[in-house]
Amino acid sequence: MSSPTSLGDVLHNKLSQNNPLKNQIESAELVQVVKNVMVELFGEELAKEANPLFLKNRTITISCSSSVIAQEIRLNQAEIVQRINNLLGKSDVDRIRYLA
Repeated sequence: MSSPTSLGDVLHNKLSQNNPLKNQIESAELVQVVKNVMVELFGEELAKEANPLFLKNRTITISCSSSVIAQEIRLNQAEIVQRINNLLGKSDVDRIRYLA
């Protein structure tokens, strides 16, 4: 008779595989990292006007509620990308697409 597998081991094995749950967790982590970077660079009030949506083809898409934040993102894109990748510990983001 085999011994029971711990819940922690089951979750670890499930998240180690390339599956939708793992992708959703990574997406949620990325969105939070982008929000944190926006607050660091632009402050709470201006950062509220930028809503990170998703990552596709190494491009993060951010919805902007004003042209001011869209312009700030454009001007600071290289620094934003660098900070995001540093916080993630990997180079998943190459550029930013912003919707104003």
